[in-house]
Amino acid sequence: MPSSSRRSFLQRAATVSAISMAGLRDAASALLSVAGSSGGPSVKFPTEPRGRIAVASYPFRDFIAGARDPHATSSKMPLKEFAGHVKERFNVNKIEPWSEHFVSTNAAYLDELRSTATKAGCGFANIAADGEDSFYSSDPGVRAKAVAFGKKWIDIAAQIGSPGVRINMPAAKDTKPEAALIAESLKVLASYGASKNVVVHHENDNPISENPFFIADVLDRVNSPWDRALPDCGNSFSALSAEDAFRGLEQMFARAYGISHAKDVSTTPQGQAIPVDLPRVLTIAKKHNYKGYFSMEWDSEGDPYGGTEKLIAVTLNNIS
Repeated sequence: MPSSSRRSFLQRAATVSAISMAGLRDAASALLSVAGSSGGPSVKFPTEPRGRIAVASYPFRDFIAGARDPHATSSKMPLKEFAGHVKERFNVNKIEPWSEHFVSTNAAYLDELRSTATKAGCGFANIAADGEDSFYSSDPGVRAKAVAFGKKWIDIAAQIGSPGVRINMPAAKDTKPEAALIAESLKVLASYGASKNVVVHHENDNPISENPFFIADVLDRVNSPWDRALPDCGNSFSALSAEDAFRGLEQMFARAYGISHAKDVSTTPQGQAIPVDLPRVLTIAKKHNYKGYFSMEWDSEGDPYGGTEKLIAVTLNNIS
């Protein structure tokens, strides 16, 4: 999901004590010993095409109440109703909620969210969680906040029964992206995810810190089955040439596991709409034997309902 359109909703994660890189490495080693006994993730993904479809809450942000949305009113849909709404409207039984749409993260709220989804015959494909603190900031305290944010949303994913969570890689104002520095923090998150049976994903989004080739480099350095790529079918086309964007998606799907975002249009920061050859992207997914979910993330002007229906039809036609 484009970083520019959600930036105004986000607030900084709760402050935590600064930890050194040595501390990160020690924590990673300790958690790796836990993860090593259980091996990699083993999610039983549906094989029936419609069962692999999910609907993201992000495109419906104008209709869903948000924790930090100053325009939220009682007329807006609470997130707990979204799963049933998706089931009724699209005949899809998986959703991908955005962190902004959680009006609380306390245990009672999360239990209710899981319970209402279950009663509607639905579940969660993933959570899209957005923080503001950078994993490669020159300030170790900022990096510590980024790790704490990731752990918080791994815990939330575990509580509501989501097999994965997408943690963003925000840009740092004070330095350029450094893959080795990011990898040190993500090793900690991958290991923590393993201890909770939650896969951590990273999306090609921000063209600076989330370039698909850069994400591939970071993931190779982390080298964990619990830290994977989330190929967004459209985002890279707004920053790269079409062929470079397709090459980037090859890299992403080669490292993907549980979640991908389906789009057929990408929008540049200047508002220009770039058509995306979604069938070609889905062919790349098949080439890399991707078995996970495709989350519909309509992100264009117009009706998100009609746009989501269109994405579902194209996706089903190309994964059947």
